[in-house]
Amino acid sequence: MELVKIPKRQDNPLNLPPGMLKKIIIGAIALIAVVIGSSCFYTVQEQERAAILTFGKYTGESTAGLHFKWPYPIQQVIIVPAELTQRIHIGYRVNGDVSTPVEEEAMMITGDENIVSADAVVQWKISNVRDYLYNISDPEQFLRNAASSSIRSVIGSEKLDYAITDGKTVIQDKVREKLLDLQNKYHTGIQIIDIKFQDIEPPSGQVEEAFRAVTNAREEKNTKINNAAKYENDKIPKARGEAQALLENAEALKKSRILNAQGDVAQFNAIYAEYTKNKGITESRLLMETLEKILPNAKIIISDSAAGDTVKYLPLNELVRGSGSASSSAGTQQQGGTSP
Repeated sequence: MELVKIPKRQDNPLNLPPGMLKKIIIGAIALIAVVIGSSCFYTVQEQERAAILTFGKYTGESTAGLHFKWPYPIQQVIIVPAELTQRIHIGYRVNGDVSTPVEEEAMMITGDENIVSADAVVQWKISNVRDYLYNISDPEQFLRNAASSSIRSVIGSEKLDYAITDGKTVIQDKVREKLLDLQNKYHTGIQIIDIKFQDIEPPSGQVEEAFRAVTNAREEKNTKINNAAKYENDKIPKARGEAQALLENAEALKKSRILNAQGDVAQFNAIYAEYTKNKGITESRLLMETLEKILPNAKIIISDSAAGDTVKYLPLNELVRGSGSASSSAGTQQQGGTSP
C-alpha cells in the first residue's frame, strides 16, 4: 500500500512577510473607523437648516454650527437652505445677465378674451423643513405651477384695460392671496414673501400701440388731476386766511366804533348834565368852542347891543389894524434904542 504525503497547510498563501497581514488588518480597521467617525460630524451654514433622519424617519432639526450624528444607516442628515430668500421667475428665465422669455408660460387670456403677456417674480423661503421635504416631491416646480395657475386665474377674471393700467397692484395682491391659500392647503412648508409683476402687456402691433396711447392718456389725466389738487391746496388755505383776517379786522373795527360811540354818549351826557344846571353859560361855552373849531384863525369881538335901541357905529376892523401896526412899530423902535 502506497502512502500519499499531504502537503502542509500554509498560513501565508500570499507569501507576505511575517506580521504584514496583521498590520494590513489593523490599518483597514483604522481606516473604517476614520470614515465612520468623520461621517458622525456635519456642519450647517448660517443660511441653512438640517433635517435629522433616524432609520429613515424624521426626528428633528439642527441650526447653524458643528453637530454630531450617528453614522449611516442609523442616522442621516439632509441640509436645506431654509434661511435663504429664493426667487422663481414666471414667464421668463434668467441666466446671469441674460433674460430669456418663455412665451407659453407668459401668455394668458383676460376676462374679456384678450391675450396678455405677464412676467412675474415670486420671492419665497422654507418655513417648515419637514413639510418641505415630505409633502411635495419637487418644491420649485410645484411653486412655479402654483404661481402660474394663480396668475392665470386672477387675470382671467379681469379686463385687459384694467390689467395693464390701474389694476396691476390689485392683481398682485389677489395672486399673493391665492398662492398663500395653496401653500396652506397642501402644507408645502413654503412661505410666500412677495410677488411682483415685471410687465403686463398686450400683444405687439396695433393693439399694443392703442393701449400704450390709452395708458399715456390716463397718466396725463392723473398728472393734471394732481396739479389741480396742488393748486387747490395752495389757494384755499390762503383764501381762508384772508377771510379770517377780514373777519378779525371787521370785529376790531366794530369794537372800536362801539367804544367811540359809548365815549361820545358819555361825553354828551356829561355836557347835558351841566346844561340842565345853567343853560345860558353852557350854550355860550359851546358856541365859543364851536367857533374856535371852525374859525381857528379868526379874531372874535363880543359886543353887547342889548343896552340901547340905537345902532352903535364903531370901526372895529380899522382899530384892530391900527393897533396891530402900532405894536409892530413900537417893537422896531425898541430894538433900535438898544443898539449902541
